[in-house]
Amino acid sequence: MARTITLDTVLRGCSDSHFDDGIRIDTDLEPLAGPGGPVKPAVYEGGAYQEDRRWASPKDSESTPVIVIDNVPSQANRLEDALERNRTAVGIPELVLDLADVGNLPPHLPRRLSSLHFPHRNADAYLRDAQLDGKDFLKTPIGGSIFGATAQTCGPLMAWFPQAMLFGFWQSHLGKKGSNAKHARAWVSEIIGWNPAATETRVQGLKGDPLNLSVDESVTFDQSNLTEWQFGKEKKASGKKGRLSEIGHGQVPFMGTEAPAAAVSFSRVTQRATVSFAQLRRVKLGTNHGPKADSAARALLVALGLYAHVRAFGGGFELRSGATLRPKKTVVTWLGRERDEECGALDIDSVQKLLQDAKATAEAAGVPLNGWDQDPLTLTPKCNLHKAIRATWPTSTT
Repeated sequence: MARTITLDTVLRGCSDSHFDDGIRIDTDLEPLAGPGGPVKPAVYEGGAYQEDRRWASPKDSESTPVIVIDNVPSQANRLEDALERNRTAVGIPELVLDLADVGNLPPHLPRRLSSLHFPHRNADAYLRDAQLDGKDFLKTPIGGSIFGATAQTCGPLMAWFPQAMLFGFWQSHLGKKGSNAKHARAWVSEIIGWNPAATETRVQGLKGDPLNLSVDESVTFDQSNLTEWQFGKEKKASGKKGRLSEIGHGQVPFMGTEAPAAAVSFSRVTQRATVSFAQLRRVKLGTNHGPKADSAARALLVALGLYAHVRAFGGGFELRSGATLRPKKTVVTWLGRERDEECGALDIDSVQKLLQDAKATAEAAGVPLNGWDQDPLTLTPKCNLHKAIRATWPTSTT
């Protein structure tokens, strides 16, 4: 009979007196095109994939070539995005940097930056350079406690940045004499493509032009604003001189190494996610709390991770254009001290209940949950950040 992941089992597993190791979730994924269908991995500088070799089985005589379709940091971002999209149901705290007063930003830029999207979570420079009610956020009680928190005194993080205890942080933006607290991620997730059929294929193409504009005459333009450009030898033309193709006209071939990397066919695609109880046992609320509260905080983090995983990857999901995947088979394993046990399937109802129960237990145990189930705490940019944003994106005159 499959083991059921309940709040009691998680509380015991995370406690200082037990030695269970964690939970592992293994999923076989399939492209929408079916087994072997092409999948677009993440592409890095120079059009390169993250290639590697892995042991598919300890019994194999040789390791297997793989491509990391979605790596650990990217997976963490997707889990945080799932929490942000379902914030009402989760009740997770959120701090928002409101950019409304910055002015006329380009349409593609966000008007609000969520703490669930901060690149460095609680250690982010945007948070450092924010103010609350006109006061430097670092100098407020909430801000000071967040920036001064560590994994061993994590009460303020449980109250305002619980995801940082799951996905890790490094407080490296305060200077050499400031806090440099670190906490390694407890939740690790990756999507791997096994046995890539090819790794050098490029998408050859041509950007067309209905009028096929093509002349030797140069154009002059400002690279920061292509809405105004001058053709040929017009008077008072200033700026960069180039060809029509550089401002979007004419036909542009994408050939050879300039062509983008193509999607790849794999023999199989898998996702593995783990949450480490050993790492979470480093999480302690501080001297004003005891082992019971510490275990309740850790259990809440496990429940939060399981909820985010099911929300993000429990059904078909899209990583990027050309990388839509669907789960075909999932095995959840409880990694015990003496033996591993297969667990029952995780669905949204079960993880939602686990999260609700974990939150109630944490509250009863005295875990700080100040920001949970509250409206977002709204911050604004300090003067120096305001000027940097405005200088990067000058107010459009068009």
